[in-house]
Amino acid sequence: MAHPRISAYLPPDIDPTKAALALGRRALPKLNEELQSPDLLGQQRALMALCDLAHDPEKVYQAVQIGFLDSLKALLGHPESTVRQKTTEVLCLMSMHSVGRQGLIQNGVISALMGLLDDPVDICRKNTHQTFEMMARLPEGAAGVLQAGLVPPLVLKVKTELDEVVELILATLCSCLRVEASTALAAGAVAVLKEKLTHPSAAIRSKAASVLLEISSHPVGKTAVCEEDVIPVLVSLLEDTDPEVQASAAGALMFAMVTPQGRSSALGAEALPALLRLVGAGGSPARLNALRALALLAELPAGRAALQEHTGTVRQRLRDPSRAVQRAALAALRAIEWKP
Repeated sequence: MAHPRISAYLPPDIDPTKAALALGRRALPKLNEELQSPDLLGQQRALMALCDLAHDPEKVYQAVQIGFLDSLKALLGHPESTVRQKTTEVLCLMSMHSVGRQGLIQNGVISALMGLLDDPVDICRKNTHQTFEMMARLPEGAAGVLQAGLVPPLVLKVKTELDEVVELILATLCSCLRVEASTALAAGAVAVLKEKLTHPSAAIRSKAASVLLEISSHPVGKTAVCEEDVIPVLVSLLEDTDPEVQASAAGALMFAMVTPQGRSSALGAEALPALLRLVGAGGSPARLNALRALALLAELPAGRAALQEHTGTVRQRLRDPSRAVQRAALAALRAIEWKP
């Protein structure tokens, strides 16, 4: 089935490159002056030049030092959509370099970009969310997103945005929830993510499960996952055809099963057969998470009794190529073979 794609091409009647820009002879300060000028064509030419220069981390460092970010932040509210498009593109390219991410975080770009969450131009929003995602990869960037109060609107946008953008939002939320989860929980993130677990896109299913994994790693999040009846959906994803979806679902399930309610819900949803299949045939991350989940199920008398018929499947993983999987298999066997 065909899906709409966000195009980065400018409208056919806009071509700032018609006026030649000699990059080699034009210093960065001159470009900054053009960004600050009221001349639309000059601004467009300067932005086109910056899109080329932003591929070079040294030029990005120089641009940050000169003060380009203040000029770019001012252009984010420009009435001309092509200016906003190229401005967000420059910021996106800058965020792909470590020095650029640091500069954007330190110069308040996160708050400045929040005004584009509802931009009518798809590519502007996509560039904006890609920039957020890159910045959130750094702990200080994730903290900046949280401090800016961006998490609740991001949770809401998961329900309404285009699929390409939803993938970026979920990746941003995943990074932020490693730092703090209460804001997302208060915004109803678990119910929103539960809906995305059955999305036709494997990438979205996987990322939604990854965000739930981060939520489940927090004590309050474990309770929310059980209360929203997410565990049966996660169990169904253990049979997904995509290995990343399987691994993320097994990880989220494993964290949720730390609580007695989570273990009971998983056992009732028939997680045991699906987890055993992953142990025998899943990829390495899925095998690891599945074995850890089985060790938790073995803490229930009914789970331990059922697993004692399948110790051979678990024991095979003692010779797994992954040392982490071997250790998880040993821990699972100890839990299964424990006698009161």
